[in-house]
Amino acid sequence: MDRPRSGRSQVDPVELVERYFSAVDNKHMDAVLSCIAPDAEFRVATFDTVFVGRDTSIRRMFQRLFDRYERIWHGDFRHIVGMDGCVASQFTVINETSDGEKLEKFNANFFSIENGLFTRITVYMSGDNSLE
Repeated sequence: MDRPRSGRSQVDPVELVERYFSAVDNKHMDAVLSCIAPDAEFRVATFDTVFVGRDTSIRRMFQRLFDRYERIWHGDFRHIVGMDGCVASQFTVINETSDGEKLEKFNANFFSIENGLFTRITVYMSGDNSLE
């Protein structure tokens, strides 16, 4: 059975989510931002933090993340795709500091997708807020 497609661009929502996480793990800013709508909202619900605007506050949030950790890894994914193409993802995160400390987290994200781009990302994470 085919997965529901998202928006008019007919993007596979799970492929979009996994492309996004691969770009984050590789610290490829342009590839990360290419998955996000210009006026998107990125909410870290666990810490009541909101970033609005792909090219402004969301870009700065990712730059801080990339600068803070030597290595970033997302994996062990479990995705659920809604009939409207939205995605709920549960996964493990390992952030490695420059001194080799590995910080493991267990997160769940909810992605709203329109026209092949994330319009809203909501994050629930264990541990400290690595996205502040």
